[in-house]
Amino acid sequence: MPAAAAACLTLLLAGCTGGPGSGPTGSTTLPEASGVRVPDAAERLELHLDIPWSAVFLPDGTAIISERNTALLKTVPAGAKEAVILGEVPGVAAAGEGGLLGLALSPAFAADRYLYMYFTAREDNRIARVRVQESGGALSLDEPEPIFTGIPKANTHNGGRIRFGPDGFLYVGTGDSQRRDQPQDPQALGGKILRLTPDGGPAPGNPFGNAVYSLGHRNVQGLAWDSAGRLWASEFGPDVNDELNLVVPAGNYGWPAVTGAPGRPEFQDAKVVWPSTAESSPSGLEIVGSTAYLGALRGQRLWTVPLAGGEAGTPVGHFTRQYGRIRDVVRTPEGGFWLLTNNENPDFVLVLPPIS
Repeated sequence: MPAAAAACLTLLLAGCTGGPGSGPTGSTTLPEASGVRVPDAAERLELHLDIPWSAVFLPDGTAIISERNTALLKTVPAGAKEAVILGEVPGVAAAGEGGLLGLALSPAFAADRYLYMYFTAREDNRIARVRVQESGGALSLDEPEPIFTGIPKANTHNGGRIRFGPDGFLYVGTGDSQRRDQPQDPQALGGKILRLTPDGGPAPGNPFGNAVYSLGHRNVQGLAWDSAGRLWASEFGPDVNDELNLVVPAGNYGWPAVTGAPGRPEFQDAKVVWPSTAESSPSGLEIVGSTAYLGALRGQRLWTVPLAGGEAGTPVGHFTRQYGRIRDVVRTPEGGFWLLTNNENPDFVLVLPPIS
């Protein structure tokens, strides 16, 4: 039996594409992203991190980093070479892939000082916000305020990426939490992209009248918008078919019935499919100009993907297996990138200068 067919039967999927030995494919033919200049890492910051998951930059250039297992938030002032503990987030119950995960900065941070956090608690995954206070040049945290609870948790498939969109609403990537009945149920929170107000309520105009924006996801790991305001999401596949998806309201991305791009009209095909998850496991995502930049965990590289008009070309890998697993790709205030490594014991940050 062909390997791809065996994988599909093993996973009890109704459809799949590609096979473990084939390379990644885009949805259209575009000039290769290899034409994008990706310089060698300009600097390696030995911050001695413990499984960092997400990072955001404050207006003054200070970075705040979440550590999954320790539940610590750490800061790196602009130009500094060391990380300083800002505080421990109470109520985090780290286990497996769960813990302190995604961060997002309020679009009105200068006025409200809110930092948003997605984390695994004892009973669920949840979102809280906390005010980051500044006094005499020192930062401190107020008491966190939960704003959205009840996202199902498990040892794996917890999702965790959060990001404010151009519309001012908070988008949330959740995992199926190993509950295969959740992703296709528009009333369930697992296996979804959610869209919330800054206070945690369902955003107005959501397609199902609740917090759900799109469904049929397995484990969303990255969220970013292109220059036309289109939302893209990176997503873990099972043993085959990692994905980069163009996300539309009420779009159904197929899990657990299908993965990849099988061409079934009731589902949205992925715009990029990595048949072998050993090459990708795509995590953090940034989009600059007409190029998407994705960190890869199992693939241990930075992927660049050309984008045009809602379609995607063939991915190109950079730094392959040079620096280990890359969890997040974060745009810096200078226009470059931070790449957060994982499981390097300790973890570090690779700093890329602005890319032309």
